[in-house]
Amino acid sequence: MTKFSDLNLGPKVLKAVAETGYETPTPIQAGAIPPALEGRDVLGIAQTGTGKTASFTLPMISMLARGRARARMPRSLVLCPTRELAAQVAENFDTYAKHVKLTKALLIGGVSFKEQEAVINRGADVLIATPGRLLDHFERGGLLLTGVQIMVVDEADRMLDMGFIPDIERIFSLTPFTRQTLFFSATMAPEIERITNTFLSNPARIEVARQATTSETITQSVVMFKGSRKDREATEKRKLLRSLIESEGEKCKNAIIFCNRKSDVDIVAKSMKKYGLDAAAIHGDLDQSQRMRTLAEFRDGSLRFLVASDVAARGLDIPDVSHVFNYDVPSHAEDYVHRIGRTGRAGKEGTTIMICVPRDERNLADIERLVKHEIPRVGEAAEKPATEASLSDEPAREEKPKRTRKPRGDKAPKAEAAATEEPASKPEAESEAEAVEHKAPTAETQTEAKPQDEPRKTSSRSRSRGGRSSDQSKSGRSSDQNKGGNNNRTVGLGDDMPSFIAKSFEDRM
Repeated sequence: MTKFSDLNLGPKVLKAVAETGYETPTPIQAGAIPPALEGRDVLGIAQTGTGKTASFTLPMISMLARGRARARMPRSLVLCPTRELAAQVAENFDTYAKHVKLTKALLIGGVSFKEQEAVINRGADVLIATPGRLLDHFERGGLLLTGVQIMVVDEADRMLDMGFIPDIERIFSLTPFTRQTLFFSATMAPEIERITNTFLSNPARIEVARQATTSETITQSVVMFKGSRKDREATEKRKLLRSLIESEGEKCKNAIIFCNRKSDVDIVAKSMKKYGLDAAAIHGDLDQSQRMRTLAEFRDGSLRFLVASDVAARGLDIPDVSHVFNYDVPSHAEDYVHRIGRTGRAGKEGTTIMICVPRDERNLADIERLVKHEIPRVGEAAEKPATEASLSDEPAREEKPKRTRKPRGDKAPKAEAAATEEPASKPEAESEAEAVEHKAPTAETQTEAKPQDEPRKTSSRSRSRGGRSSDQSKSGRSSDQNKGGNNNRTVGLGDDMPSFIAKSFEDRM
């Protein structure tokens, strides 16, 4: 069996490894460290949780032990997709390089530029950075990459998902052509393969597991869930999550709950706190100090549940995570591999449960196609408690009779019945007319200029004008009454109506 002492690492590095308690390297470490120490380019592909970080930190420390960095010119560069992963890589360097005098700089967002510039100006043997912040320092003139001897791209496929490929290509162009390049990832997308073919020279390809495979120590399952109603789905889904956690009982020592959207991360975390579950949120919009504090609390066990976006899905080495809950089915199939890889690490057992709503079934099919096996369904047993409990909250709404449309053939009998019952309906019509008269007085009752008993002998011209003004006055008065206005308001043209308008009415009579 291969041991770390067989990998030609420096004595000070071996001493630090021994102090951490590791004796036997993982397959990816045993395959990647020897060619890296020889100065060859390396393309490492292995499922998450297999120790890829040590695969490049250990040989880098051994090779950088000799020499010293100059101001603003780092000797090595490690690119990471997220701040948390970059901070974790920095911790690994501190652990394995404690017996070697190497300087380190961490360039990530959420930290003061001045503090980072001060470290760079003193000289850094190892520069660990996210692409955006690295280019910010370069464009300000505070960083030169012409002295980079070793360049590492960690979680390369995540770089592709986050849109960092143009930045990575630019950073490659700023480094010397003679550099040594190490690529590590759990999956290898076609775009990443194109970059490796462009920037790696005859790399040693170490593929210790089939691409996008999941660990055999992880028990996977998916709950097929459908809400009782669209506006209740989110509430019922959160209730289902809580019931799944309760059903695991003491086996669920701690867990990471992954959501696709940052807004859902906050909502789920608050909901779990409300129901007595110790949970905290972590996503890209939070302050960096808060993110690191939350992550530290979850690592040391003072926080039981970590509700996270995919910012925590890649490369984070958190020991002894018993469960991973996918509150949402990831939109990218590769993200599923990385999410569930937070548990079952280093040969330990882990459990993952995913909630799938009908609209996510296509994404679920993509995941099963990627991992090349069907994820066991446990939908019926887990779905009942959430849906039945939610339906019992409002039983009255479910008992409302539904409106049914009558067939169109019923209209003819209805018309005939209305015709035969016409005499009986007259009194109703008259009573309605009387009600209208009580509500809106006619023009004759409000006009004082003309007595009520005066006979109406008007020409067709005046009749048309009077009929028009009467209708207008009625509508005007009724609208004024509704608005609380003055009932004597004149509506229309009144007596000042032009003669040509009245003449047009005479022609039509």
